[in-house]
Amino acid sequence: MTGSMFDYDLLVIGAGSAGLSAARAAAQYGAQVAIADPDLIGGTCINRGCIPKKFLVFAADFARQQCLAKSYGWVNPSGKLDWLALRSVIDQELAKLRQSYQSKLAKLNVTVLNSAARFVDPHKVELGDRTITADKVIIATGAKPVKPDLPGVDCGLTSRDMFRLETLPNQLTIVGGGYIGVEFSNIFATLGCNVTLVDKNDWILPGFDQDIRQTLHHSLMEQGIRVWSETALESVRTDSSGIHVSLSGQHDDTLLADTLLLALGRAPNLEGLNLEAAGVEVNEKAIAVDEYSRTSQPSIFAIGDCTNRLPLTPVAKAEGAAAAKTLFTDQPQAVSYRWVPSAVFCSPEAATVGWSEAEARSHDDLEIEVHCSRFTPLRYRPLSQKREAMIKLVVNAASQEILGLHLVGDEAAEMIQGFIPALRRGLTLAELSETIGLHPTSGEEIFDLD
Repeated sequence: MTGSMFDYDLLVIGAGSAGLSAARAAAQYGAQVAIADPDLIGGTCINRGCIPKKFLVFAADFARQQCLAKSYGWVNPSGKLDWLALRSVIDQELAKLRQSYQSKLAKLNVTVLNSAARFVDPHKVELGDRTITADKVIIATGAKPVKPDLPGVDCGLTSRDMFRLETLPNQLTIVGGGYIGVEFSNIFATLGCNVTLVDKNDWILPGFDQDIRQTLHHSLMEQGIRVWSETALESVRTDSSGIHVSLSGQHDDTLLADTLLLALGRAPNLEGLNLEAAGVEVNEKAIAVDEYSRTSQPSIFAIGDCTNRLPLTPVAKAEGAAAAKTLFTDQPQAVSYRWVPSAVFCSPEAATVGWSEAEARSHDDLEIEVHCSRFTPLRYRPLSQKREAMIKLVVNAASQEILGLHLVGDEAAEMIQGFIPALRRGLTLAELSETIGLHPTSGEEIFDLD
C-alpha cells in the first residue's frame, strides 16, 4: 500500500495495548506498518500492570480460601507463600504473552523497531541512530506513575516496582486511595503484610459511586488494613530503622515502614517525543485529540493513556482499532465512552458501568430513582466475620431506563459485563424485574431489587 514517498504507511509509537491494537488493525487493512518502542512489547498492562496484578490477586485469593475452608470443616488448610516462586510463575506467563504478540505482529508483517521515537517533522521520526518516514503516525506512548515533588520521595516505589520486590514487605505504607492503591493494599494485606493506606480524600476510590466507595472503605478496615483518610504525604526520610513517612491532616503523624508505595496517579508519557516539531498540541499535559483521535496535525493520531480520556486497557484497544479504521477505510469511527465498565480487583470486588448516582443527579432535567440492596452472599454465611455484597441501580424515574449499575461482591466484574449490551439499548427496571435468575446465586439479587 505504501508509495515511494514514505518508508511506511503507518508508524505506531508505543507497543502497549493501544499501539498493538492499532498496528494489527491497520495491517489487516493492507497498510505497511511499523511499531516502535524501546521497552518490552505489551506495555504497562502486560508487563507491569493489569496482567501481573491479576496474578497477584489470584495468589491472594488462595490465602482467602484457606481462611474460608476452616469455616467449612477443613482441619488444616493453611500453607505458606513462596514469593519468589510466585514471581517466577508470573514472569514465565508474561514472557508467553509477549511471544504471542510478537508472533501475531510477524504474521501481519508488522515491523517491530526496538527504539524510542523522536519527531523531526510530522512525517519523519528519529529512532536511535536511524531516521524513518511515515505517511501517518499514531502516538500510543501510554502513561507513567507520578511522584510528588516532596523531600525524600525517591525511596518510594511505584506500582511497577511492586512486581520486582525481593521479599514480601512487613510494614507497607501506601499513599493514594485510587484503584491501584486499593488493590495493592488488599493484595498485600491478604498475603500477610501490615498495611496502612493513606489518602487525601474522605473516602477511597474518588470517581466511583459513593456507595461503592463507602462499602470498600469499610471492608478494607474490617480486613485489618489501616485506612487513614483526609491525610496527605508531607515528606519521607530514611535511616537504618526504615522509612519514616511524615503525614499531615486528620492523621498528623509519622509512620515507620520498610516499603513505601506511591500510588498517586499516572501522567501521559510524552517525554522525548519532540511534539513541537510535529505540530502536535498538548492540553493539560496530555495530547489533545478530537472524537476520532486526530491531533492538531492531520496526519498524526493519538490513542490510549497519552490522551486525556478514559485510561483503561479495553478503551485503549478500542481507540486503536477505531483510529486504524478511520485512517485506512472510508468509514471513520469514534469510540463511545457512555457504557464503559470499570472494576476494582480486590476482595470484595467492585464493578461499575454507566453513571454514578452523583453523575445522574447532576443532570437537572432528570428525576432519579435509586434501588440498592446489601446482603451477605451464601458462601460467607458460615463465617464469623460477615462479608457484605451490594447491588445498586441508578434509574431514570420517568422512563425507568437504567442509567448506572454498581456492584460489590465476588466476581462482580464478570457479572456486570453481560448486562452492558442491554443497558446500551435502554434496559428498564421492569424488564430487569421480569427476568428469572439462577438460584442460589448472588447475581439473582439484581432481578429482585425493590
